[in-house]
Amino acid sequence: MHPAPETTTGATAGTATTVMPAEWDPHDRTWMAFPTPNDTFGPAGGESLDRARRAWAAVARTIARYEPVTVVAAPADAGTARAALGEGIDVVEAPLDDAWLRDSGPTFAHGSTGDVVAVDWVFNGWGAQDWAAWGRDEQLGRFVAAQAGADLRPSTLVNEGGGFHVDGEGTVLLTETVQLDPGRNPGATTGQVEAEIHARLGTSKAIWLPRGLTRDYDEFGTRGHVDIVAAFAGPGTVLVHRQDDPAHPDFAVSRQLRAVLEAATDARGRRLRVVDVPAPTVLDAGDGFVDFSYINHYVANGVVVLCAFDDPHDDVAAGILAQAYPGRAVELVDARDIFAFGGGIHCITQQQPAARPAGTSGEEGHR
Repeated sequence: MHPAPETTTGATAGTATTVMPAEWDPHDRTWMAFPTPNDTFGPAGGESLDRARRAWAAVARTIARYEPVTVVAAPADAGTARAALGEGIDVVEAPLDDAWLRDSGPTFAHGSTGDVVAVDWVFNGWGAQDWAAWGRDEQLGRFVAAQAGADLRPSTLVNEGGGFHVDGEGTVLLTETVQLDPGRNPGATTGQVEAEIHARLGTSKAIWLPRGLTRDYDEFGTRGHVDIVAAFAGPGTVLVHRQDDPAHPDFAVSRQLRAVLEAATDARGRRLRVVDVPAPTVLDAGDGFVDFSYINHYVANGVVVLCAFDDPHDDVAAGILAQAYPGRAVELVDARDIFAFGGGIHCITQQQPAARPAGTSGEEGHR
């Protein structure tokens, strides 16, 4: 367990020391990790681990057609990673527990001069869950920052990259069951969390969702990551997961979350334009209600990499996201195996933004 953040380290509330650009702003590269043998993916040489590696590699190769990709692999897996990923994708070696780099890696942001810095949250296995191991992964923020040549900005907050989403204009989406989770930040208040979040991300307005999708509260869930239910797709616009089958428990959940977003305003005082993205039609993949979601996509240079489920709604979602991100290609990548292991495409990727031109600061560097 880690103590609640006493104060905002290195800043006061409302004074940002770093600013995270929106995901659709230009990237220098994407960071990922290569699945390693563990309780999630299965033993070395097993069919389960091979499935995970093929799924991760398909995402990496898709992104690599649009921007550079670097994949962190455990030393024992580095050769296998290079063979699976193919030419044109960099592989660097570091000890790993798992492969959800969005959560265990750093959050890249801009410093006061526009340089790229790395915010290093405290990572404790999604709230010190019994099944999780994080002794190696808690070091990844520092390792990736060093590899990227980014100045490290440590935070006292237990947090993961999948637990928030920014619009690049001062607004951040959070979930009450993540940042206020007693397993992450015991005793923390919303004010303490917001002060640290705003200082690290350059935001000034937090929109708190009460919860995440139902399956995320199962034994191996994250307890409510926002990046599977809602995501900004531009200033003033938010995409939200919509489950249309009353038999699914997320039918009620998705409507509750939409109501919160409809009532919210962003950092500039605008009412949000809420865009529904219907869930896939499948309800059960054989082990209970699914949390399949198109919200868990990744925006890279010139492309949206979208989860596909061999479902009639794949094309529906692709059309919605093509409108939400004009000028970008939409690439569908089968994400069923990624979801089977506990996440989606956004969960396994982390963007390193391009440096901001000198002389700009904060929102001036964003569209």
